[in-house]
Amino acid sequence: MAYTAPHDWLQPDWPAPAQVHALCTTRRGGVSAPPWDSFNLGRLVGDAPAAVAANWAALQAAVSTNGQPVRAVYLRQVHGTALATLDADTPDGGEADACTTERPGIACTVMAADCLPVLLTNRAGTRVAAAHAGWRGLAAGVLEVAVRSFRAQPAMTHAQAAIENEAFGDPQELLAWLGPCIGPQAFEVGPEVRDAFCAQDTEAAACFRPHGSAGKLLADLPALARQRLRAAGVSALYGNDGSAAWCTVANPSRFFSHRRDSPVFGTSGRMAACIWIGH
Repeated sequence: MAYTAPHDWLQPDWPAPAQVHALCTTRRGGVSAPPWDSFNLGRLVGDAPAAVAANWAALQAAVSTNGQPVRAVYLRQVHGTALATLDADTPDGGEADACTTERPGIACTVMAADCLPVLLTNRAGTRVAAAHAGWRGLAAGVLEVAVRSFRAQPAMTHAQAAIENEAFGDPQELLAWLGPCIGPQAFEVGPEVRDAFCAQDTEAAACFRPHGSAGKLLADLPALARQRLRAAGVSALYGNDGSAAWCTVANPSRFFSHRRDSPVFGTSGRMAACIWIGH
């Protein structure tokens, strides 16, 4: 049975295997009061704990498919490159900016409110992963860490592994979907951000353009992510193309934005991107 996300939540338009499901929440569908209205999933942003708990319960219900429970694992993102391998015993609250699983019924989940969520699956549908890519984590290699997680083999004999190794470990066998993030018209950064990317790949310079005074630049975060994924061997890329509809800053009625909201309210809610293998 095809999965359909509720409300106006985003659902990847990509040729993922039938057993792989994914979504990205928006502001709609929850119970939080302003300025976290309404589907805030951030537990550390000042929102009422009862409201956040109710929103998480609604997320758990939304990812549970065909009457089978699915657990969205809560992790704290810290703009690093740590990868958590999730199973039924993984506790909530660990620190990791990427996560992966081959277990059905466990949703790899990352939260964001301007940073870029990236979801990945292999074409066989035997492993999924999610990554939280702000510029620091992206420059440090969080997407490459997530891609490398697919080299982990399911339990099999040596003979089976020899046959399956290329399909499971080849980045060309991966699909990546990029969710909403701060867009290239809004992401003002200093030259040190460009330098961090160009030190690894001079072609990254094309993702920056001058803006205003004092040497400021506008950075194209989804373009930088696409560039890094292609360099890692992932060519099947979907989702955020840098256009205005994907920009968290430019769409206040649909998306939370830390950069837009925090100067006004002192805080911002958080959205979640989830990917899981169905039962």
